[in-house]
Amino acid sequence: MTESKRRKPKLVADKRYPSKGRKPSASKRPAGKKATARKTTARKTARKKTRKRSGGKGGGILRRFFRWVWRMVWGLTWRVGAVVAILIALAVGVVYSSLPDLDALLDGRARGSVTLLDRDGKVFAWRGDQFGGVITADTVSPHLKNAVIATEDKRFYRHFGVSPRGVASAVRINLSEGRGPLSGHGGSTITQQTAKLLCLGVPYDPTEWESEAAYEADCRQGSLLRKAKEAIYAMAMEVKYSKDEVLTIYLNRAFLGAGARGFEAASQRYFGKSAAEVSPAEAAMLAGLLVAPTRYAPTNNLQRSQDRARLVIGLMEDQGYLTAAQASEARARPAQLSEAAAARAGGYFADWVMASGPEFFTRNTTEDVVIRTTLDQRIQTSAEEALKFIFQEKVREGSKAQAAIVVMSADGAVRAMVGGRKTRVSGAFNRATQALRQTGSSFKPFVYATALELGYSPLDTVMDEPYCVDIPGSGQWCPKNYTNKYYGRVTLADALKNSLNIPAVKVAEISGLDNVRTVASGFGIASDLAQGPALALGASESTLIEMTGAYAGILNGGSQVEPYGLTELKLLGDETPVMVTTTGIGERVINEKAAKQLTWMMERVVSEGTGGRAKLPGWQVAGKTGTTQAARDAWFIGFTADYVTGVWMGYDDNTPLSGVTGGGLPAEIWKETMLRVTEGMTPTPLPMMAPEPPVQTAQPQQQRRKKQTGLDRAINNLLNNIFGN
Repeated sequence: MTESKRRKPKLVADKRYPSKGRKPSASKRPAGKKATARKTTARKTARKKTRKRSGGKGGGILRRFFRWVWRMVWGLTWRVGAVVAILIALAVGVVYSSLPDLDALLDGRARGSVTLLDRDGKVFAWRGDQFGGVITADTVSPHLKNAVIATEDKRFYRHFGVSPRGVASAVRINLSEGRGPLSGHGGSTITQQTAKLLCLGVPYDPTEWESEAAYEADCRQGSLLRKAKEAIYAMAMEVKYSKDEVLTIYLNRAFLGAGARGFEAASQRYFGKSAAEVSPAEAAMLAGLLVAPTRYAPTNNLQRSQDRARLVIGLMEDQGYLTAAQASEARARPAQLSEAAAARAGGYFADWVMASGPEFFTRNTTEDVVIRTTLDQRIQTSAEEALKFIFQEKVREGSKAQAAIVVMSADGAVRAMVGGRKTRVSGAFNRATQALRQTGSSFKPFVYATALELGYSPLDTVMDEPYCVDIPGSGQWCPKNYTNKYYGRVTLADALKNSLNIPAVKVAEISGLDNVRTVASGFGIASDLAQGPALALGASESTLIEMTGAYAGILNGGSQVEPYGLTELKLLGDETPVMVTTTGIGERVINEKAAKQLTWMMERVVSEGTGGRAKLPGWQVAGKTGTTQAARDAWFIGFTADYVTGVWMGYDDNTPLSGVTGGGLPAEIWKETMLRVTEGMTPTPLPMMAPEPPVQTAQPQQQRRKKQTGLDRAINNLLNNIFGN
C-alpha cells in the first residue's frame, strides 16, 4: 500500500479536541464524564419537553404566577376562616352565657288570655293570647311531633342549629321562582325559627315599642344581618339545650292563629282536646298552620286548612312517620273543628263583655282569666238563624241593610246578641251596642209610663186633632200622625196601640218633659235626650241594648235595669272569684201598678195594633214599634213573660229604608227569633193589669165647684185644653 493511502495517526491535540460535529465514542470517554453527559442530556430533553407543553419560557412564568396566587389565596382563606370561626365561637359563647333556663322560655306572652264560658259553663269564645299549658317533646302526641319535624325541618336531629344544605336549597328555589335569594323560602331550621320566636332574647318592652305588633314585626324581619344573628343564637341554643328541649320551646311558643300560642292552646281551641291526644289528621292540620297561621286557621277556612293538612300527611308518609294505611285513613277522615270552635258563637257578645268588663282583667290582662257569662248558646243560635232567614226570604238580594238583635232576661242578663248580618265575626262594629240611632215611636212607652206614674189611667182620653207648639228659637212645630189622619178623642191605651203622634206629644206636655226625661233616664236610656216636645216622638238617639234594657225595666215591674253579661270572673286555677254579678236590677223608676198597666197597654199594641206581625201563637206578647223620620231606622222591641227582645234595622249610612216600618220586617225578625227561643217552653202569662173602668159619681155641680181651689181650676183648665172637654 502506498504511503499516501496509509492513515495518518492522530496527534495528541487532535485527540484532545475532536473535530466539529463528531462525538467521541463511548468506549473512548472517561467513566465519570460518561455519567455526567447522560444527566446533562436528560435535563436538556426534559426542558425541551416542558417548553413544548408550556409554550416555552413564557408559559413557565405564567405557571409560577398562578401557583403563587393560589398559595396567597389559600393562605388568606384559611387564616380568614380561622378568624371567622374564632369570632363565631366567641359570639356563640357570649349568647350561650346569656341564655336562661328552659322553664323561663316556655310562656313568653306579653299579655294573658280570657276564656269565656256560657251560662252552662261551656267554652264559647277566647280572647287575648291563649296558652293552654306547658307541653314537652316527650308528652306531646308522637304524631304531632313527627308532623312538625316532617314539615319544618326533617334533618332536625342531625344538624348543629343551622343547615347549610337547607339554606342552599332555599336559595336555589327562590332564584328558580324569580325571587331574591333570601325572599320566600328561608331554609331556617326549627332551632332558627325558635330563635326568631324568642326575638333573639330581647323581651317586649311597651315603653320602647309602639305596639306589640310592631315588636313582633321587627322580630320577623329577614335581613342578612338578622339571619346571621339568628344563626349564632341558634347554635348557642344547640349548645345550651338538648334537641328535645329546643323542640319543647318551639312547641310552646309558636303562634298558630286565633290567638293561640303553642300547640296545646291551638289543640284545645280547634279540637277541644289536649295536644297529647291529637290524631294524625289533627296533628297534620296543626303543623300545617306554621307556614301561615291566620290564612290556614280552620276557624277562618276549614277546607283550606284540610287541604294543607293533606300535604303534611304526604310528607309524613314519605319520611316514614306514617304507614300507607295510616296516611290513607288520615286523608279519608280529615280533622274537624270542635263544636265550640265551629260555632264561634257570641262574637259580638264576647266583644261586648270584654269591652264592658274591667280593663285590667279583660283587654289588658297579664293573667289568664276565666269569665262565666249570661250567654245562652241556644238562644244565640235562634237569633242568628232568624236574622238569616228573614234576609234570605224577605229582603231583596244585594241589599246592604243591616240589623241587630238583643235578647235578655227581665233582670238585664243578656242571653244573645247579634250586632250585624255577619254573625261569625270578632272585633267588628257592633250595631247592638255601638250604633246610636233615633228611637222613633219605640220611645213612646216612657211617655205613657210617666203619665201612669203621675196617676193617669190607660182609659183617660186625649184629643187627636191638629196641634201646633211654639218652640222658642225654632218657630211653630206641628206634629202629624203617620197616617196623616186625626181620630178625635182617644184613650191613652188606643193612642199607644195605634202609635198616634199628637196624643203622645200632648201627654208628654201635661206630664212634663222633664219628668219624661227623668223616667227614661231612670230606665237606663243614658244618651242625651231631646229638650223640646219632639222628645215624645223619639227624636233622641239611643242604642239597641239601652232600649232593650229599658223595656226589661217595664217587664220586671218598673225597676231600673243595667244590662250585664259577666256573672263570674276568676283567675285561672283559683277557686275564689274576683268578681260576681247576680242581677242587673237597680232602683225603682215607676210603681208596680203603673208598670203592669203599661204592660197591658203594650200587649194591645201586638194583639190589636201596629205590632200585629209579632204575634206568637199561644203566648202573650207586649211590645212597641218604632219608625223614625224618612224611615232611616225601624225598631220593634217586645217581651214575653220570660225574655225581652229588641230588633233594630237600618242602613249604616242612614239611607232611608224602602217600605220598611217597625211593624214590618223588624217585627218579623222578632217573631222568628222568639218562635225559636220559645220552642218547647210552656207559655207564661204576662205580668199585666187591666185598668178599672172609670166610675161616674152623681154629685151636685155646686158641690164640685166648692171643692176646687184656684190650683185645681188651673190644672183642670190645662187638662181641658189638652185632653178636651
